[in-house]
Amino acid sequence: MARAAELAHQDEPTVEATAREWGFDRVRHHHTAFRPPFPLRDARAYTLGGRHVLVTAFRGAEPAELRDWLSDATTPPWPGPGGVGTVHHGFAETLRSLWPQVRTALKELRDDDQQVYFTGHGLGGALAMLAGARLHFEDPRLTADGVYTFGQPRTCDPGLAREFNTAFAERTYRFVNHDDVVPQLPPEPVFRHVSALRHIDSRGAVHHTVPLGGGLPDRGRGCVADLLSPASDGIRDHLVSAYVSALEQAAERRG
Repeated sequence: MARAAELAHQDEPTVEATAREWGFDRVRHHHTAFRPPFPLRDARAYTLGGRHVLVTAFRGAEPAELRDWLSDATTPPWPGPGGVGTVHHGFAETLRSLWPQVRTALKELRDDDQQVYFTGHGLGGALAMLAGARLHFEDPRLTADGVYTFGQPRTCDPGLAREFNTAFAERTYRFVNHDDVVPQLPPEPVFRHVSALRHIDSRGAVHHTVPLGGGLPDRGRGCVADLLSPASDGIRDHLVSAYVSALEQAAERRG
């Protein structure tokens, strides 16, 4: 799933070539463009179709593109999927622009009861979590078999987080790499995380909780500019390549 999230940052020919290497025979690309003043130029995702599994991966965004979203707790909330709770307006609007394409691809490619997975890094992680929620709360006949996010920002209010945790128990994995700052934002208490944390410490070990003294504490709004600078530890640990490397090394140690 981390490699699939990383692949979402590549161009379409690379996605298709890699999909074939992974054994997926069908690929659908999803793209939408935005107009100013929306801070993103566009949003992208892809869906892989195989005999047993479907994977939709959402592309992330540079933290600098999301600076205002990540530092501002006053962003008006947006109604949550199926009327459950509320979500961050910017994340909801980004998924809304892609969702018809994603839903059409899932309907088309799920022709043999395949399992469905969502994944993404950073903003893509927020979209993956919300996609799982939309599929479950708006179309209860189909619930994703897994949601994997990497460096996901806080995405929703406590009500949706609670309902999501109940619906996706044992099917959600929210990875946070060491001092990655993005999962610490937007600030609480308006926005919350879903559960299922998997924290990667400085040695690459994966924990179900943040070790005592490890990981960044919640930061005040005044520190956000420094924390989101390209040279900060919080941004280096946010890189999708850092997640892939850490998890590959963890897998090798287990193997």
